[in-house]
Amino acid sequence: MSVRVAACQLAIDVDDPAGTRTRLERAVLAAAEAGARLVVLPELAAAGSCFASRDEALAVAQPVDGEFVTQLAALSARLGCVLVSGICEADGDQVYNSAVVLDQGELRTVYRKVHLWGIESRLFTPGARPPDVVDTSAGRVAPLICYDLEFPEWVRRAADRGAEIIAGPANWPLLPRPAGERPLEVTKAQAFAGTYRVFVVIADRCGTERGQEWIGGSTVVGADGYPMAGPASDVAGEASPQLLLADLDLGLARDKSIGPYNDARRDRRPDLYDLARLETADHPREHGARDR
Repeated sequence: MSVRVAACQLAIDVDDPAGTRTRLERAVLAAAEAGARLVVLPELAAAGSCFASRDEALAVAQPVDGEFVTQLAALSARLGCVLVSGICEADGDQVYNSAVVLDQGELRTVYRKVHLWGIESRLFTPGARPPDVVDTSAGRVAPLICYDLEFPEWVRRAADRGAEIIAGPANWPLLPRPAGERPLEVTKAQAFAGTYRVFVVIADRCGTERGQEWIGGSTVVGADGYPMAGPASDVAGEASPQLLLADLDLGLARDKSIGPYNDARRDRRPDLYDLARLETADHPREHGARDR
């Protein structure tokens, strides 16, 4: 099965919600017009992320049946596509950094970001559930959010549950790095896609929000770990709005073989990855063993 996917990189601004919504809708329409069946939008897409306080985040947060997700569902139904978008989710007095997966207008899952970055730990309640893998009209999709993608165990969890595509809404802040080097976030996405033989579609953002600049590292990574589209902003250059498109052969994510002799799943040695047991074996005296 081949499916065209889109990563939408655009400017998001907590102080310009109306302009942000307009840019989001235009990006989705452009992706669908280009034939995309799966469209990924950035993290916290409608709300922005540079909140001054938890109270400010909670004030703009919406429940999953609120206006923003309802509008996304209508777009998904009208265009007949799968939409994955970050949202600022309100659930009672709790606020989550979440992602929704909508398939032809139907809400398929809500994922809450588990690994919070920087000040997010003061703004959001962390998620406590493993990534969902949902069957959609564009394949088996698992949403992960930004910093989640930097933990190989979390990507592996999604791959082991049968994900063909990991959809990653992201807000990658621009941080110092050596001249000429690719952003580490992009390198990790490639490494984990290739390690677990799964497609990774990341929608980052661009522009400046309350003084914060962004990498603009949107990319589509193949199941072999090599970029199929992007990164939108690589070694140098200012991040700008972009629409990245790629056609994925989902059979490549189901086939974990690496040449005639190796297999990314079969070759694992989980019996040797039990860290608690290994520490006991490697350091017996620290665990009560006696000298003989």
